[in-house]
Amino acid sequence: MNSLPQAASLVAHTLCLARSFKKWTGRDLLTGNFSPTELAEKLFNAPFVVVSHGTQADPILNYGNRTALALWEMSWDDFTRTPSRLTAEAPNREERAKLLEAVTRNGFSDNYSGVRISKSGRRFEIFRATVWNLVSETGGRCGQAATFSEWKFL
Repeated sequence: MNSLPQAASLVAHTLCLARSFKKWTGRDLLTGNFSPTELAEKLFNAPFVVVSHGTQADPILNYGNRTALALWEMSWDDFTRTPSRLTAEAPNREERAKLLEAVTRNGFSDNYSGVRISKSGRRFEIFRATVWNLVSETGGRCGQAATFSEWKFL
């Protein structure tokens, strides 16, 4: 949990996160001019949350930076085997599903707030999250991601 899992596919995924964020929002996920490996390291160690999931029928989380792993109280291996719907309590999953449907249609959504739950059951509210579609270099849909820097434990 304390270091970036080393894999070329992870560096490529980080590039997809950053490229897709820029495409939809016009903003940089991280400011600066970094090599792909530097970008992966800096995003993994960023003081804000970045998470993503794939395109499965019940999407599985496929990325969480160090801040996300700590917030959800999971190791990389546990996190990347978790269906993303389980990051919210059952009563909040319908609201989350509606948000993700809107993101699918519109490309991204800014200023989302909602309640999430960690592996141990610790509840927290997230504020001003940006959620966006991930697209491949050729424009194919490859998942969704979210970032936020504000949360409060409940």
